[in-house]
Amino acid sequence: MKRDIFVIGVGGQGIGLLSETIIRAADYAGLPVKGVDTHGLAQRGGMVTSHIRIGEGAFSPLIMPGQADMVLALEIHEALRGLSSHLKDGGILVYYNVSLQPLNVRLGRERPVTCEDITRECKRRSIKEYSVTAKVPDPRMQNMTILATLARENLIPTIDVKHYEMALEDLLSGKVLESNLALFRSLL
Repeated sequence: MKRDIFVIGVGGQGIGLLSETIIRAADYAGLPVKGVDTHGLAQRGGMVTSHIRIGEGAFSPLIMPGQADMVLALEIHEALRGLSSHLKDGGILVYYNVSLQPLNVRLGRERPVTCEDITRECKRRSIKEYSVTAKVPDPRMQNMTILATLARENLIPTIDVKHYEMALEDLLSGKVLESNLALFRSLL
């Protein structure tokens, strides 16, 4: 089993927690895994990415453009960016359907990305698309909707729900853990 996963979103959405949860879940499942995050723009609301490589033969944590098996995105504009830059034809796209409107959209220089734009590109390139629209009690929990989709659809074979839960228990505590686990479980 080999999966190269490119995670993309906007600073403050929980990209780091999502990627670290997947990395730890893969480790709990006994899979070799490598990962690296970019955090430089997180405080400014800029683009944040993570590279996760699961399986044998990954000598570097970086995924080259056009080579990702899966893109996970926490915002629709970033979904299109990750789809265009890193996802290979025939891959899988999972994105949280929310628009945080980048500056060029707010200024009227570019039009907003729509679900139709994403679907059109996915069909053209034979990409399996999962648009996630689940409501969350706190925007910082949107990453749990992506994680639940991975678990529910078994998009990373060998990683079970229990592995994701164990990873979350490593990373969170108290009421934050309880609320994130409750949301995760409710979406399975």
